[in-house]
Amino acid sequence: MDKKKLIALGLALGLFTGAQAQMQMDLNYPNTTKGEQIDTYWGEQLADPYRWLEDDHAEKTKAWVESQNKVTFDYLKKIPFRSQIREKLEDVWNYEKVGAPFEYGDYTYFYRNDGLQNQSVLYRKKGEDGQEEVFLDPNQLSEDGTTSLASANFTKDGSLFAYAVSVAGSDWRDIYIMDANDKTLLNDKIEDAKFTGIAWKGNEGFYYSTYEKPGGSKLSALTNNHKLYYHKLGTSQEDDVLVFGDDESPRRYVGARVTEDQNFLIITAANSTTGNELYVQDLRKNDSEIQPIVSDMENTHSVLTSKGDELLIFTDMDAPNNKVVKTSIDQLSPENWTIVIPETENVLRASTAGKNIFASYLKDAITHVKQFDLEGNEIRTVDLPGIGSAGGFSAKEDDEHLYYSFTSYITPGTIYKYEIESGESELHIKPDVKFNAEDYESKQVFFTSKDGTKVPMIITHKKGLELDGSNPTLLYAYGGFGVSLTPSFSVANTVWLEKGGVYAVPNLRGGGEYGKKWHEAGTKMQKQNVFDDFIAAAEYLISENYTSSEKLAISGGSNGGLLVGATMTQRPELAKVAFPAVGVLDMLRYHQFTAGAGWAYDYGTADDSKEMYEYLKNYSPLHSLGDDTEYPATMVTTADHDDRVVPAHSFKFAARLQEAHTGSNPVLIRIETNAGHGAGKPTSMIIDEVTDKFAFAWYNMRVNPFE
Repeated sequence: MDKKKLIALGLALGLFTGAQAQMQMDLNYPNTTKGEQIDTYWGEQLADPYRWLEDDHAEKTKAWVESQNKVTFDYLKKIPFRSQIREKLEDVWNYEKVGAPFEYGDYTYFYRNDGLQNQSVLYRKKGEDGQEEVFLDPNQLSEDGTTSLASANFTKDGSLFAYAVSVAGSDWRDIYIMDANDKTLLNDKIEDAKFTGIAWKGNEGFYYSTYEKPGGSKLSALTNNHKLYYHKLGTSQEDDVLVFGDDESPRRYVGARVTEDQNFLIITAANSTTGNELYVQDLRKNDSEIQPIVSDMENTHSVLTSKGDELLIFTDMDAPNNKVVKTSIDQLSPENWTIVIPETENVLRASTAGKNIFASYLKDAITHVKQFDLEGNEIRTVDLPGIGSAGGFSAKEDDEHLYYSFTSYITPGTIYKYEIESGESELHIKPDVKFNAEDYESKQVFFTSKDGTKVPMIITHKKGLELDGSNPTLLYAYGGFGVSLTPSFSVANTVWLEKGGVYAVPNLRGGGEYGKKWHEAGTKMQKQNVFDDFIAAAEYLISENYTSSEKLAISGGSNGGLLVGATMTQRPELAKVAFPAVGVLDMLRYHQFTAGAGWAYDYGTADDSKEMYEYLKNYSPLHSLGDDTEYPATMVTTADHDDRVVPAHSFKFAARLQEAHTGSNPVLIRIETNAGHGAGKPTSMIIDEVTDKFAFAWYNMRVNPFE
């Protein structure tokens, strides 16, 4: 029986209300042409009928995008309370947001958004009581707010300012130089840098990284050979000097920084998102050679700071939970390293400020901070404002104070001023959000995954919530690349919570909450652990009567989009609603686009072995969709300028999902134009997306949050 006949039967039986039935009856998916593409993997032939959707330049693809968006937005427009959600979100979003201040030259700089500005503005003032002035306003760079300030860096004396601009969310950036004194632009301009920092060498020039322009689509073509260049001010980009990288031994990711004392150029080089080589060049000597510190990519390392001839290095070599070591410029190799801060049972992150090291430890995804001197002598435990996430413990070598932020799922990001010598904290800026934290609770639980592993999860909701299985619940996770999901405030989620919703975040394997072992337990042939953890989190919420399958939405972006895609194909009955956002959904071809091959440490590739190919195909969301299966109400989301996880993943998945799905649940794709993977997205666009996400979830859960 086809979908329209099923809905007609539902009408006859009184299963749908008028508005709901009309929306379902009007839902006619575009006809997506199937091609004849056949690929061969390890002797097995496999059809890829929607391969043509990978061509983002083709008029046929553009027409498909337009037709899919028409169906999606026609559906969303008919949700009766959609406009009320947007009004509510705009209301709570409209508060002043101020970033932590930082000092260069005679000025103190800070970012501020007056509430609903699409991009935050960079301000400055002289001294404590100086007059505030706009230094750079990214909102003036485009009419629709889709051009953003991607990165920025001052020279040590603060006289020059370099900043990178991203258009429509792309990872490709142009770099501009400004005279900080009079705010005039210099003639220097670097075009098409990508995955780059800006590392000044004195006031003479700076280092940046990029790829050669790829053949074919700039947004989807493979980019494998990253190179580091030096640009001398007053010269053409064509004359920039290649510092590191070559065609004989290409690296996918190359980065650089110059130590604060300007003595050393530090270079990292990697072929994957985990593990890197580490190099140093002594800038005190003319024509000094670039020297290796670590010549393999088996572990991950970075240089925290330098002191005379010594380098302070953060590393996980022989320390899965990380440690800090030091070595001399004359004795760089690991056998000469001495331990400054040893590994502990908790995962370490480290930074420096005011000739001190601040060691931030994660204990069950909660932040704890200790302060050490540069020799590794513990000074104190930093007294934090509460249980949650703290960050920003970094400052210049001569600074006497720093500014750190503290947040939790019910605590808006609040900035504190910390005196490095005394260890005293004082409130600097507390945002005035229309949210009363006293009305809500956020607690950590531990649930058991399929193989018996205990996994933590933080659940947030209104106090006094009745555990009767009827609460709309948003389950969000990531589970990959060693990324730790620590408690953080979301103004959007205040609306979900205020309307009686539950927000739950599990710390799945694949993340970094318990160090390298936890990360690797969710990689390659163990990736299924991540999906099992997520499924177990959902089952816990259902068994403990927080919610039911009919009131559960699962959500995740990027690697989290893969997580949602795999979960909904393996357990289509588990949740009522699914939101795979900018997801990696074709696991057999992800490494063929942009810098996707760099994700192989986590995923493996179909080229590695027949066993790896079969494992990937088995969970690949695109390849796991079964015919004549009822899937959750699904809204796939992506963007046309996403050159991190190219939209072809989402295009092909949505086309196949619409082909395979039976039942009355809508399966839609929402494609944002002039947007990328997420960074730099304007406020108005974010509010629109959240509006549609909440409207879609509540409507398909048969909940009107405004009744």
